[in-house]
Amino acid sequence: MEAIVYNQKGKEAGKITLPEAVFGLKWNADLVHQVATSMESSARVNVAHTKGRGAVSGGGKKPWKQKGTGRARHGSTRSPIWVGGGVTHGPNKETNYFRKVNKKMKAKALFTILSAKFRDGEILFVDALNMSAPKTKMGKDVISQLASVKGFAGLQTKRKNAAYIALSEKNDNVSRSLSNFGNMNVDEIRNVSPLDLLKYKYVVISNPEVGLKNIEAKLSK
Repeated sequence: MEAIVYNQKGKEAGKITLPEAVFGLKWNADLVHQVATSMESSARVNVAHTKGRGAVSGGGKKPWKQKGTGRARHGSTRSPIWVGGGVTHGPNKETNYFRKVNKKMKAKALFTILSAKFRDGEILFVDALNMSAPKTKMGKDVISQLASVKGFAGLQTKRKNAAYIALSEKNDNVSRSLSNFGNMNVDEIRNVSPLDLLKYKYVVISNPEVGLKNIEAKLSK
């Protein structure tokens, strides 16, 4: 399994042999869904909180006697049907939404999504991304040149969630040059997650010979 590697000017620079275990998997919707929903649930910030009838203040005394008043029976003003009473089945900040995901499941889901994107022609391999200074203009020029590659015009035209730029190592000039583009995310390839790949249409992998080794290592950890 081979893929074309381009330079940052959008010209062919060679080819690379891709590992079947990463880019040759069949689509597994159940696995991807389970991993994605579990990761989203674990990342949920639990803020909303309401008080039940056992937590609100007051209501210790029976509002009125049981019989003889002509009114309905009540035992406490903490009841949910009273103004200022407790909330029934409301959200609670003590609720734990964490859902464990095995490392091998997470890695397999990552590889499954990469395989699907590779088959759909949404992964662009670039030999290197280098910028002499952290300039937005330089970043714009590079994206414009990469968008000239057949099938990747959306890098320049897609307004939201256009591309995930995966670097083989930290590069401040590249990160800062592309930081003003709200439709892109730049990070080291070792930090990529299934949610990142599902969120963005295209994946640009810089220095794939080194980057893919980091990807394969996820399954062995």
